[in-house]
Amino acid sequence: MLAYTIRRVLISVPVLLGSTILVFIMVKLSGDPLESIKLRNPPPPPQTIKLEEHRLGLDQSWPLQYWNWLKGLVLHGNFGAAVQPSDNIGSEIGSHLWVTMRLVFFSVLIALILAIITGVLSAVKQYSALDYTTTFFGFLFLSMPVFWFAVLLKSWGIWYNQNVSANTFYTIGDKSVVLENDTTWGHITDVAGHMVLPTIVLGLAGYAGWTRFTRASMLEVLNSDHVRLARAKGLRSRKVLVRHALRNALIPLTTVTALDIAALLGGAILTETVFQWQGMGALFVQSLRDKDAHLMMGWLLVSATIVILFNLIADLLYGVLDPRIRHA
Repeated sequence: MLAYTIRRVLISVPVLLGSTILVFIMVKLSGDPLESIKLRNPPPPPQTIKLEEHRLGLDQSWPLQYWNWLKGLVLHGNFGAAVQPSDNIGSEIGSHLWVTMRLVFFSVLIALILAIITGVLSAVKQYSALDYTTTFFGFLFLSMPVFWFAVLLKSWGIWYNQNVSANTFYTIGDKSVVLENDTTWGHITDVAGHMVLPTIVLGLAGYAGWTRFTRASMLEVLNSDHVRLARAKGLRSRKVLVRHALRNALIPLTTVTALDIAALLGGAILTETVFQWQGMGALFVQSLRDKDAHLMMGWLLVSATIVILFNLIADLLYGVLDPRIRHA
């Protein structure tokens, strides 16, 4: 297992490097990051522009710019100079990543719990009213774009707050600027309150597809020979369902969940933009606006690492869910 994990990590390194090279070229082709400075009226002195070009490494060739960025990252943990002189890319990514990861974590957790429960019940009670109901809601949330659902839910939250004359649902920001209860518990409840609507949006976006996979996988396993044999031996229905059926049915769901993490990160960008969160989504928009290659490559490097990590965890979970699977 250890050798397999090390091998997968080493294989991921060229993938990360290739993705950063591709993003570096795309950002460079998108335009000049100093365009906003050059278009000022009155225009800045030429010496100022040359100093900015030297600070950002724009006076070097593209291969040399990428090599210097890679060398600084590997040797010193430096993500490079940002277009905005006041920004430190490493600290910016760290603070914004925490905001996004707590949203993604709770969204995935809620989506998995709902998907497993409704998927199993739909499979056990196939063609029942419960099955048709969960199928309807699954297809409903699957067909709704994330940004549209986020705008719809935010509008509903604003409408509800106005009608009950109370700030029940937070619709702007990941936390309050000023707290009435400036204590540890006050900070926790404030952050949790701001997470309600965005977590519902992102959680239901993941749940919609996962519940269908769980149902289909459970139906296949329930009709398999080893489940029929377990029933013929007289084992209790709950034991057959949980130990023999659900455990094997979770393997396809594990694969789909790992693959959909990238889509959830993309959905998090849209959700954070709608609710005006200062997470990785805001950082992504800033890197596009500033045409900041270093910031964009740092953002991609962190996001790609998260996706690869989840895929590695999924591969390792296969051996836990099914003892017959062994990693050579």
